[in-house]
Amino acid sequence: MDPFNSRFILNEKRWLWIDYDKGISIILVGYGHCMATLTDHGLPLSSYPFFNYIGVFLYGFRMPLFFIVSGLLVGRSLNKKGLGNYIADRTNNILYPLFVWGAIQITLQLFMSRFTHNSVSPISYLDLIIDPRQTGHFWYLNALFCIGALYAVLKSKLKIKPVPHLIFGLVLFSISAYIHVYDRWAGFLTDICEYYIFFALGDVLSDVMLNDENRAKFASWKIFIPLLVSFIVIQYFFTQINLKPTAEGINYVEHKMPFFFLFEALVGCAISINISFLLQRSKALTFLRIIGFHSLFVYCMQIIVMTLARTVFMNIFHITYVPALIILVWWSGVILPVFFYNFCLKYGLWWLYTYRKPERQVAYMKTANIFWFDRNKKAVLKQEEEALMNTN
Repeated sequence: MDPFNSRFILNEKRWLWIDYDKGISIILVGYGHCMATLTDHGLPLSSYPFFNYIGVFLYGFRMPLFFIVSGLLVGRSLNKKGLGNYIADRTNNILYPLFVWGAIQITLQLFMSRFTHNSVSPISYLDLIIDPRQTGHFWYLNALFCIGALYAVLKSKLKIKPVPHLIFGLVLFSISAYIHVYDRWAGFLTDICEYYIFFALGDVLSDVMLNDENRAKFASWKIFIPLLVSFIVIQYFFTQINLKPTAEGINYVEHKMPFFFLFEALVGCAISINISFLLQRSKALTFLRIIGFHSLFVYCMQIIVMTLARTVFMNIFHITYVPALIILVWWSGVILPVFFYNFCLKYGLWWLYTYRKPERQVAYMKTANIFWFDRNKKAVLKQEEEALMNTN
C-alpha cells in the first residue's frame, strides 16, 4: 500500500526542482510553526537557545519563495487555460481550502476558548478575508490568491509584460514598507503589496528557470559556494537584529528594515533554488518531492496537527524534553497532513481540499490499491499452494 501516493507523484511529468524547493520551504515553515506551537506551554525553551536561533536564522526567505514559484508558472498556465480557467483553478486550489481549513481551525479555537485564553471570536471568520494576519498563517493563502488573480487580469487584459509588473511590484513593496515602518493598517492589502514583487519576479525568470537547457547551469557547485557564503553572512546579521528584544520580534527586519528584508529574501531564495537543482541532478532525497507536491495541503492543516501532536505528546505520553518534543511535533506537522490528505482522497473526503474532484489522483490511487491487493492475494494463494504441496 502507498499511503502517501508517492508512485503517482514520482511518475508525474513535473519540474522536479520545484517540488524539491517547495518541500524544503514547507519543512522550514513547519519548523517555525512548531516553535510557535510550543511557546507559552510551560516548556523551558529558553534553556535551548540553539533551537530558537535556528528558527530565526532560517526565517525571512521561506514565504517569498512560494510566491516566486507560483509566479514562475503563471504565464504557462494562462497560455494553456485562459484567464477564466486560471482564476477558477486558483479558486479551487487556494481560495476554497482557505475558507474550509480556516473555518475548521477557527471553529476548533472557539470551542477550546473555554479552556484556553486565545483571542479568537466569531469575527475571526470575516478576518480570513479582510485581515487574515489575525487568523495566523492563513494570510498566505489570501495573498497568494489575490496576487495571482490581480496579476493574471493585468497580464491578460492589459497585456502588461513581466518587467513592468516587476516595477509595479517594487512600487507596491515601497507602499508596504511605509505601512510597516509607520504602523499603518491596510488589512489584506498589506501582504498583496509586500509579496507582489516576488510573484512578478517569478514570471520574469520563468523562461530561464523552466528551460531544461539551463538545468546544468543552475545545478552548479560554482554557484552554490558563493551563494552559501553570502547566505550565511547575510543571515547572521539578519538574525542578530531579529533576536534583539523589540515589539516586532522576529519580524523586525521585515517590518522596520524592509529593503534589507527584500535583499535577504532574494539571496535565501537563490540558494534554495540552487540546492533544489542540485537535488534534482543527483535524484537524492526524493521524499522532499513528495512533501513539496503536498505543500499547500500541509500548510492548510499544519497548525491544527501540531497543536494536537503537542497535546498528545505532552499530556498523554508526558514528553517534556524539549529537543525530542520539537522533533516530534515538527515532523508530525509535516508528515501527518500528507498522510491525511491521501486518506481523504481514498475515502471520498477530497472535498475538504477542493470543490472539484481530483479525478486522476483518485483513479491512480484506486489502481495502485487494486495492484497491492492483487499482489497480496497472489502471495496468499502461493502460500496456500505450497502448504498443500507440503501436506501431500
